[in-house]
Amino acid sequence: MSRIRKVLVANRGEIALRIMRSAKEMGLATVAVYSDADARAPHVRFADEAVCLGPAPSAQSYLRQDKILEAARSLGVDAIHPGYGFLSENAEFAQAVEEAGIVFVGPSPAAIRTMGDKLSAKQAVMDFGVPLVPGTAHAIASAQEALIEAERIGFPVMVKASAGGGGKGMRIVHDSETFEEAFAMAVSEAEKSFGNGAVFIEKYVQKPRHIEIQVLADTQGTCVYLHERECSVQRRHQKVLEEAPSVVLSPAQRKAMGEAAVNAAKSCGYVGAGTVEFIYDASGAFYFLEMNTRLQVEHPVTECITGLDLVKEQLRIAAGEPLGYGQEDVRMDGHALELRVYAEDPRNGFAPDIGQLKVYRRPLGEGVRVDDGIEEGMDIPIFYDPMIAKLVVHGTDRTDAISKMLQAIERYVIIGVETTLPFGRFVLEHEAFISGEFDTHFVQTYFEASALPTGADHDLAAALAQYRRSPRLEANPAPSAWRRR
Repeated sequence: MSRIRKVLVANRGEIALRIMRSAKEMGLATVAVYSDADARAPHVRFADEAVCLGPAPSAQSYLRQDKILEAARSLGVDAIHPGYGFLSENAEFAQAVEEAGIVFVGPSPAAIRTMGDKLSAKQAVMDFGVPLVPGTAHAIASAQEALIEAERIGFPVMVKASAGGGGKGMRIVHDSETFEEAFAMAVSEAEKSFGNGAVFIEKYVQKPRHIEIQVLADTQGTCVYLHERECSVQRRHQKVLEEAPSVVLSPAQRKAMGEAAVNAAKSCGYVGAGTVEFIYDASGAFYFLEMNTRLQVEHPVTECITGLDLVKEQLRIAAGEPLGYGQEDVRMDGHALELRVYAEDPRNGFAPDIGQLKVYRRPLGEGVRVDDGIEEGMDIPIFYDPMIAKLVVHGTDRTDAISKMLQAIERYVIIGVETTLPFGRFVLEHEAFISGEFDTHFVQTYFEASALPTGADHDLAAALAQYRRSPRLEANPAPSAWRRR
């Protein structure tokens, strides 16, 4: 690692802290950046050095490329790790980092640009044998042209923003009568959300599952896949519960999907850790969806089943080191689940809930890991994503992992804001999830807010009684600890 001695983490919260922990284990010095709202955050205190970027709003702090680069230069930083969100998939930032003579811990700006646009990504993987959903490989200029294509493909179809993500600029259309209105709405939303109104048309895959493949590629040309993650439990097109491996893939399907993911990475000369996302239909066919050119929020479940630390792998690759292992060396041990614990009220349409964490107690136990970046007494700010933590468990098999997650949810005490913990329990106890017979419409099909206990997250007396009954809880947790198995 002689090429990298000091790493600046251009992010905040749990992912900043998680990256710094791995970097320090590798003997690297760490630099945190923060906004005024995060001045007392655990990731700031944990770092060897820290620099304030500005006021709380992201546009005035965590998105200020100039200030981040100024901090990196002034402190003699060798590498910048962007985490996820913020600038992690910004090709201009990656380019600026490289031009400043600093290592960007991620793929090349060219790869980010190629995979950052859904149309260019489809065009890149087309020649590498990666299966694609039937549809257009170019932006549609008008509603009339789009309707012709939709009728050629056959309804239902999906109108999708080329530069989109998170469900924005997407519309499912079931017939020609409603097509033009849906097309106009998708274009308008894409322009507002991404500054790019380009859209394309795809066949809508019914009863889809969202399955993604983690890949690692070094600078010497070796690329491996680290098996799959099932991410079909979503609300508003955002993942809530993930698991590895998927309950539906056979070994042959896993191999085919993994090899397709490697080919997708090769199509853009990818280097580093990336995730290739696929849509999987009821027949067992799968189709390329997109490639995320960064570390994923759900990466811990892959770490659990493979035994690899993906941040350390990223840093080694960025330093020019070879992977040192091949596909046959990648293991798959047990089953892992991750629940994203959001400060949201699932009883009220998952509306964000802000406030002070009056009580915050993490669960302990064999196979339980909590990635967070907060402490008791802290406020949940309105300026950023409302995720409090990632609750991760690793079991001998899926049944064991579900049991461990249910116990961990029971032992996780958060008072002061509503959270998605009760929703997580609902999912894990539902027959559709237990049986594995579910798709991305799980929430719309099965979830009813009335099924959740009323106001449980604010019931201080009940929660503290629960805490005292639980023999494996932390009495006085270390700031923002995260644990591996």
